[in-house]
Amino acid sequence: MNHHSKGKRYGKVDVTAVLCMTVGLTLFTLADVSISPDFNGTGVFLICLALCVDAVIGNVQEKAMKAYSASNTEVVLYSYSIGFFYILCALLLNGNLLPAFSVYSETPVVAYGLAGVFSLTGYIGILFVLALVKLFGALIAATVTTCRKAVTMVLSFLFFSKPFTVQYVWSGYLVLFGIALNVYSKNRTSINAWFMKQYRLYLRHWTVQRSRVEMV
Repeated sequence: MNHHSKGKRYGKVDVTAVLCMTVGLTLFTLADVSISPDFNGTGVFLICLALCVDAVIGNVQEKAMKAYSASNTEVVLYSYSIGFFYILCALLLNGNLLPAFSVYSETPVVAYGLAGVFSLTGYIGILFVLALVKLFGALIAATVTTCRKAVTMVLSFLFFSKPFTVQYVWSGYLVLFGIALNVYSKNRTSINAWFMKQYRLYLRHWTVQRSRVEMV
């Protein structure tokens, strides 16, 4: 996706990292399917679609910020204005806009208050994500947001009672492995140098121990 939007090329390690994180999060979702008696397939489809669009918009935002020297505030304004228009049209077409207002009118203080808090925290989070995109690129930003999703899933077990299956463990390992690969890809030279140093130290220690054994 990044290659087509900006002409960048990524190595096999980067591609493998993305695949591991994607498959890991997918297995998390499939684990929910296997243990939840009331699972909505439409919701899974919409989440997968949102992840695909999220992958696209990160690269488009990075390209726009670099091409037009756009600030984070400008990107948030135009991105969410366009998104608001699309969602408004969808709500008008399916007739869910007025029922939503009627539900909010039942407890306006709580409903609109929570919506305001959610909007504020979401805006702060988006600013951090855009700062990551601007400073480190879309791939690093996607890795951080993927890690955040994994942490959210782990915290859900601590704060909410839900069934547990071993598939969550393997899914978490895949996500962590993908993150580790991404870190290795960005620091390959220093990590390889550290491993070579440890390998030489081990060889030196092994040679000394063998020489002592032969002398005995």
